[in-house]
Amino acid sequence: DSVFLPLAALGGTPLLSFAVVLCGFGLFEAVRRFRIRRATNELPRLAAAATAAAVLVPVAAALASLPLVDDSAEDGTATVAAIQGNVPRLGLDFNSQRRAVLDNHAKRTEQLARDVKAGKVPQPDFVLWPENSSDLDPYRNADARIVIDDAAKAIGVPTVVGAVVEPDTGDLRNTLIQWDPDKGPVATYDKRHIQPFGEYMPMRSFVRIFSSDVDRVQRDFGPGKKVGVFDLAGTDVGLVTCYEAAFDDAVRDTVEHGAQLIAVPSNNATFGRSEMTYQQLAMSRVRAVEHSRAVVVPVTSGVSAVIRPDGTIVQKTRMFTPDALVDEVPLRSSLTPATRMGPLPEGVLSLLAVVGIGWVATRAVRARRTR
Repeated sequence: DSVFLPLAALGGTPLLSFAVVLCGFGLFEAVRRFRIRRATNELPRLAAAATAAAVLVPVAAALASLPLVDDSAEDGTATVAAIQGNVPRLGLDFNSQRRAVLDNHAKRTEQLARDVKAGKVPQPDFVLWPENSSDLDPYRNADARIVIDDAAKAIGVPTVVGAVVEPDTGDLRNTLIQWDPDKGPVATYDKRHIQPFGEYMPMRSFVRIFSSDVDRVQRDFGPGKKVGVFDLAGTDVGLVTCYEAAFDDAVRDTVEHGAQLIAVPSNNATFGRSEMTYQQLAMSRVRAVEHSRAVVVPVTSGVSAVIRPDGTIVQKTRMFTPDALVDEVPLRSSLTPATRMGPLPEGVLSLLAVVGIGWVATRAVRARRTR
């Protein structure tokens, strides 16, 4: 919500973070210099100039970046629905209610279909379910497949379903499945950045010393390798599963592969009513500005949201409440400087940090030798 947000479109989250920290240190230094000035009546010009620059340059850069923030519909619009089916109970045990979670999302989709037929909401072009909306593998469980298929047929448009897929051998997969109402599953995306201590257990025998909860993860998940972009009714949708929203490359890859909007299917039920869900929603708002794309966030238990390319939230749900969001979102294909440069700003800032530390260390050594 701050003045610095447009910097995300210029240099991504590294530049945005750097600007916030630099301005904070500049404000601190301004207070410190003011106190020294009152005590000694001295204010070196170079110190005053550096302090002013630390505060003013990030703000000026952010204001100069405002033209990069654009939510116009370059490629037309798409009407998207995000389903929040809710979970029977919050906390780590929600997974024991896998069939109930699936049924909740199917029922809410079928309710949406009835609302569309009654003219209460517009017909969506496609529907997004959250991560873990079906922890029953629909390739192995015929009853789960039937439930998903009936819901997709009821709404009559492509539906993205978050499922746990259990291969015969190897690791589990946290998978998003593109479900066609006529053909069934037609494409998949396996989550690439999987969560340590949640989806896989590193150092299992060592961590068990501190908590037996490590054994809740009985079979580790494995990472996918391919970028996820689904063609949903003519719209290229980039897929970023939950935890992946924290990784610059995972989001940028989808846009570089043609995504016109970004979907972040998530499951925050494990975290209860903590601030985690709002933190993740804030990440998605920054990603929207960073890549100038609308972002749709379907979550099992909330908060689900529709975010414009300028970072504003136009619709959102309450936590632990079944709901469906339907909205017409702008589609875009142009690339921001942040998308084009990728990790370059982070590399430049890191290099500046190394140079700065080296300069300070050299001055300190010289001063000590002089004394």
